[in-house]
Amino acid sequence: MYDLNSLIQTFSIWFLPLLFAITLHEAAHGYVSLLYGDKTALFLGRVTLNPFKHIDPVGTIVVPLSLLILQTPWIFGWARPVPVNQRNLRGPFYSIAVVAIAGPLSNFFMAILWALVFKLATYFYNETPTPAFLWLLQTSQIGVFFNIVLGIFNLLPIPPLDGGKIVEAFLPYRFASTFYDLEPYGFLILLTLIMTGMLTPIIGPPVLYLSKALLSI
Repeated sequence: MYDLNSLIQTFSIWFLPLLFAITLHEAAHGYVSLLYGDKTALFLGRVTLNPFKHIDPVGTIVVPLSLLILQTPWIFGWARPVPVNQRNLRGPFYSIAVVAIAGPLSNFFMAILWALVFKLATYFYNETPTPAFLWLLQTSQIGVFFNIVLGIFNLLPIPPLDGGKIVEAFLPYRFASTFYDLEPYGFLILLTLIMTGMLTPIIGPPVLYLSKALLSI
């Protein structure tokens, strides 16, 4: 277990990357759904980059903090899901898939931005090794890692994750209906994968490969 000082230090490093990765993921869904004609998220004030509009007290704060304290292999969380009314979406039949993939793509984009910050922080820390530059170095490294984890995790083809919605959009109706019926059990499936350690061999290799690739730019 962490002592209090260690926990505070770890939290200070993880807080910003985790907050923006989780909440801007949902904001991306809202912006793209509006682009395709659904104003549901707009009317509810969810088409915004303000992360505090998307925070879920349990998923954004309690769960990630608990996982940090317990030192689990994977840290994850969620924001309040952005409501999307599929009947309002204009365009091709796969519009809902585009809305769904916007979340993971936003995470990969943020991972690239954090990688650029990491590059700058490395340069400045090597020139002037101050605690502030060390904090920025560690925070940006976590930003790269966590965004890639969240992006790949959400692409798993399990409802209600974004990957499940993408798969459902391209399935024939009778199969899509059956697939959708799995949604109430999605959390249990994910929890089983995490608790049994099966999640690591599934997402671990691509996470490590992409993280190393971005941090070595």
